[in-house]
Amino acid sequence: MEGLLTDQYSIKPVLLISCMHRSRRILLHFEAVDSAFCAWLNGVLIGYSQDSRLPAEFEITDYCYPSGMDKKNVLAVQVFRWSDGSYLEDQDHWWLSGIHRDVLLLSKPQVFIADYFFKSTLAEDFSFADIQVEVKIDNSRDTSKDSVLANYVIEAALFDTARWYSSDRCADLQLSKMDSIKLNLSSSTSQGFHGYLLVGRLDMPWLWSAEKPYLYTLAVTLKDASGNLLDCESCLVGIRQVSKAPKQLLVNGHPIIIRGVNRHEHHPRLGKTNIESCMVKDLVLMKQYNINAVRNSHYPQHPRWYELCDLFGMYMIDEANIETHGFDLSGHVKHPTLEPSWATAMMDRVIGMVERDKNHACIISWSLGNEAGYGPNHSALAGWVRGKDPSRLVHYEGGGSRTSSTDIVCPMYMRVPDMSRISRDSNETRPLILCEYSHAMGNSNGNLHEYWEIIDSTFGLQGGFIWEWVDQALLKDNADGSKHWAYGGDFGDVPNDLNFCLNGLIWPDRTPHPALHEVKYVYQPIKVSFSKETLRITNTHFFKATQGLEFSWDAHGDGCKLGSGILSLPFIGPQKSYDIDWQSAPWYPLWTSSSAEEYFLTITAKLLHSTRWVEAGHVISSTQVQLPSKREIVPHVIQTKDATFVSETLGDKIRVSRHSFWEIILSVQTGTVESWKVEGVPLMTKGIFPCFWRAPTDNDKGGGASSYFSLWKRARIDNLHYITKSCSIQNKTDHFVKIAVAFLGVPKNEEVSLPRWKKTKIEVDVIYTIYGSGDIVVECNVRPSSNLPSLPRVGVEFHLDKSMDQIKWYGRGPFECYPDRKAAAHVAVYEQKVDDMHVPYIVPGECSGRADVRWVTFQNKDGFGIYASVYGSSTPMQINASYYTTAELDRATHNEDLIKGDDIEVHLDHKHMGLGGDDSWSPCVHHEYLVHAYPYSFSIRLCPITPATSGEVMYKTQLQN
Repeated sequence: MEGLLTDQYSIKPVLLISCMHRSRRILLHFEAVDSAFCAWLNGVLIGYSQDSRLPAEFEITDYCYPSGMDKKNVLAVQVFRWSDGSYLEDQDHWWLSGIHRDVLLLSKPQVFIADYFFKSTLAEDFSFADIQVEVKIDNSRDTSKDSVLANYVIEAALFDTARWYSSDRCADLQLSKMDSIKLNLSSSTSQGFHGYLLVGRLDMPWLWSAEKPYLYTLAVTLKDASGNLLDCESCLVGIRQVSKAPKQLLVNGHPIIIRGVNRHEHHPRLGKTNIESCMVKDLVLMKQYNINAVRNSHYPQHPRWYELCDLFGMYMIDEANIETHGFDLSGHVKHPTLEPSWATAMMDRVIGMVERDKNHACIISWSLGNEAGYGPNHSALAGWVRGKDPSRLVHYEGGGSRTSSTDIVCPMYMRVPDMSRISRDSNETRPLILCEYSHAMGNSNGNLHEYWEIIDSTFGLQGGFIWEWVDQALLKDNADGSKHWAYGGDFGDVPNDLNFCLNGLIWPDRTPHPALHEVKYVYQPIKVSFSKETLRITNTHFFKATQGLEFSWDAHGDGCKLGSGILSLPFIGPQKSYDIDWQSAPWYPLWTSSSAEEYFLTITAKLLHSTRWVEAGHVISSTQVQLPSKREIVPHVIQTKDATFVSETLGDKIRVSRHSFWEIILSVQTGTVESWKVEGVPLMTKGIFPCFWRAPTDNDKGGGASSYFSLWKRARIDNLHYITKSCSIQNKTDHFVKIAVAFLGVPKNEEVSLPRWKKTKIEVDVIYTIYGSGDIVVECNVRPSSNLPSLPRVGVEFHLDKSMDQIKWYGRGPFECYPDRKAAAHVAVYEQKVDDMHVPYIVPGECSGRADVRWVTFQNKDGFGIYASVYGSSTPMQINASYYTTAELDRATHNEDLIKGDDIEVHLDHKHMGLGGDDSWSPCVHHEYLVHAYPYSFSIRLCPITPATSGEVMYKTQLQN
């Protein structure tokens, strides 16, 4: 009965197995139905329920036909797509109605265990835990409360799950039994829970944390007076302490760091319906990418999710199903948080969440909901939660995230300077944990490292939850049998959020986005830094030393491997560091004997043993540091033997060639290369053009009229074409020729009546120096108009023959990276094919870039191609190469719509604007990653490459010793 999607309402008959017995009580349990429903059994209305993310349970004992009768039990369910509860369920996600979780039929004795609440209180030195188990007995059909104790026995026991089996793997319950928890008749139970209290004490308990998710098994039993077992309930429980200190959230006495993500329930085929394999996959990926916390956005999730988070070790904020966006546009209606008539509905949702999930160790905080304003009703919710469960914190962002209804300062998308300001506020004694930050919409998550630089170094800042985990697209079948990722509106659904729900770190099929590598890096628990000839390795775990890790090192000079090895270290305790002296390190002799220009050292930490979520050998941390250079870095020059060549002007063409080795033809009219061949093999088909435009990302479009995209459009940067003001041979010798070109960047279709100087947006002077060796040095001088906004990029574009599909580069990689999202991308030599460079974001835009590239080669399968590198004193480049043109990436609305071009479009950028990602609805690229409309000068070296040479060799020819 899972996943039944409906329109306005539907009635679903379901046949029940007729195995009921009059001596048993029968309960019908719906784990979740969206948004409301009525249920009938055998024509009798048994109830109504709403709240699409919490269970509803009905006793149907009196309406069932018992076994042995010829009559069949028929259940009919009418599901309402909308209800008044929908006004409290206006979250940003797919609105998919129906029965989306399990429906259970339960058989219980006449008197049974209705509920229980496991609590533990740790001694100050954690040497023992006092255990309490509140038990509620349902005896409504049998006896009074007093007679329960006379006729029944309530017991509880705690088992050590790790010792569940003996050495021969046979179950031995007695061996694993840790404590018997006895009934305490003198104590009453807490708020909202009237029943029986069982107490016990456990000496030297193993504590639960996300780092060490140690679990015990709790068993609660109900027996009759003769000792016969009548009912039993059991679950896994963790013993841990959540507490507060000034500006700190503590778990087991330590101020943990939240390295979190927000998670909607989403399956690419089943929508809001959960399957366990998908939940496990999420947790495996989260753990592998160093994520230790999840916020259930924005509703209670499937019960199995909590059990898995207990098992895997994941701190959790559990959130009530309350969100009220619709009221933002209804100023004439009193907001629910201010209206007493809504208080009961809001309270019911919070109580239902806490009562369902209270026994899960992973939950460290209860959330009162999301984006529902703030009012007296929230005060009531917070008051009930604090009274019911003082062992956890209360979280709520609404009303500015600093109201009395939250124990955590938990803002959304707060900027780094504001975080710093709050951390310094002596009047604010609560910790700051960002409930949402780094909006992962499309090609995003720039600036992430800046958040973690301040979090890692500032008291009172304890991390946050990235928005969000998974792209909420659904797999849609096309008429031709193919499939594509569909988003809002693709099913004709109105209203919809268009692509605004495509803001995950992974695709719907759980394939990681490139940004997830950056998340893994800033979240990694082993930190490495280098300063003053000392390498420091820090273990940021709070509960684990480094016994289970193997450390290794890897040293490179100019991209070439110098050496590697295992790094022998003493165990580093939690929150401790170990320093390695530079001159005593194993890589020091390699550094002293190398003549490279630049050196990089990588320190890696791997797991020695397999875990529940990964095999042994998994890399949990990898940091690259740049070692000092042994000599002054001087501008690069070409050191090549002089070679004679032919240079001639044929009409409006300039032809430069050397025998049958290479030939370059430039157009005097356009000032660009029309053809470049090496040994008859076509390399460049058109270029080299100035380029300042990129296919807009989602973040570029955020902010309406003030967005970067809007500013670029108004300035016509997206519509520039280049008029060749002049093109001439400046200097010519037997060994080189200089050709000077002046470009004017003018918007297409600009009024011809305007004088040229008024139309020009950007002037670019290019000098080609072509050497007899086949090298071309391209010197570019860019002069933008002073009234232009910041630019998407400053660089050159050219097109290569489509066979030049094998790319090798020395720079950051191997995955996509940009100026403000490159901390995880190590500098090394990488190889890929053009097709593999493309990143298939569901909505296309700028993608596939690689940052800080020193040199790059583009070759065909036979080894012929083009080499490009920085030259002179130019800084490393941002590159990308794609079969999809910038215009095509801008045109297509789905990745599947993209049409490959007939050649490869290559960009070599001197400057490229950052991606941003603080949010996706305002211009938020940090200042240092903007490309201001200033003059720029840079140089690039291009030359042919053959099977006989390599990029490494070519690069060394321009390094001055």
